[in-house]
Amino acid sequence: MKAQAGICAEPNLHALYLMFNRTGDAAELVARLARLPALWEAVAADFPAAGFSGLVAVGADAWDGLYPAARPPQFRGFMAQSANGQEAPNTPFDLFVQLRADRVDVLHHAGQRVMALLAGLVELAEEVRGFRNLDCRDLTGFVDGTENPQDEHRAEVALLDGGEFAGGSYIHVQRWVHAMSDWEKLALKEQEDIIGRTKVDNIEYESADKPLTAHIKRVNLKTPKGESMEILRQSMPWGTMTEQGLYFISCCRTPQHFNAMLASMYKGEGSHFDHLLRFTRAVTGAAFFAPSEDFLVAQGK
Repeated sequence: MKAQAGICAEPNLHALYLMFNRTGDAAELVARLARLPALWEAVAADFPAAGFSGLVAVGADAWDGLYPAARPPQFRGFMAQSANGQEAPNTPFDLFVQLRADRVDVLHHAGQRVMALLAGLVELAEEVRGFRNLDCRDLTGFVDGTENPQDEHRAEVALLDGGEFAGGSYIHVQRWVHAMSDWEKLALKEQEDIIGRTKVDNIEYESADKPLTAHIKRVNLKTPKGESMEILRQSMPWGTMTEQGLYFISCCRTPQHFNAMLASMYKGEGSHFDHLLRFTRAVTGAAFFAPSEDFLVAQGK
């Protein structure tokens, strides 16, 4: 099964994120979604130097209405969190489209083609533009995605490898808004203790030096077998002149890793929740499944 290129794509300079809700006929929408892999290939061929990739994923609440014959195993809605005065809300959407490239004009061109293809069947619920910040740093100033799997391991982490849904991926999306003015009031060492890494040279703290409330401590988890819980992050900074933060995207062969990480951030070990949450808040949260290109095309026939 051929995976959608946007799942395991290498980092780009720019991104366009589109959230849709269905308003039209389900069968016709399935037929239109089946045409998206060809659209991704056409845009990539038209602009070969732009590093373009596309991805469409279907929301947990919308899946059965579009593809009632089969559902990915473990596919459930976003697992909202609430603890210590912080919340990670569940804000479901029916479709998520991620467009990435090294040229903004190519993203605009591709986005217009997606809008035209889906016209009359969906409404656009959210549009966010992401961008690379400096040397792949979050707007907090820390390098983001250091622990991401590399090369062939990206697919091993992100993609299901067997069955009807091989080549697909569980996608979790959150839009985070940073309290930058509060963050920038902190001393450098305070920021580093909250993250668990040095800021300038991106060196992870030794385990003994990591506070239990450090972000890295809260999200670097192990399975019962002692194996690392890995996800492929495709996150990018986003911002306007009034709000800014991180557009967080997790791609994984299982939803359990992301769910465990999010619960650990909010609930931690006892009262040791992730202190980064004092300086950023999630305003959206949605669970999707990105099927293989073969699945999309076959279901549209």
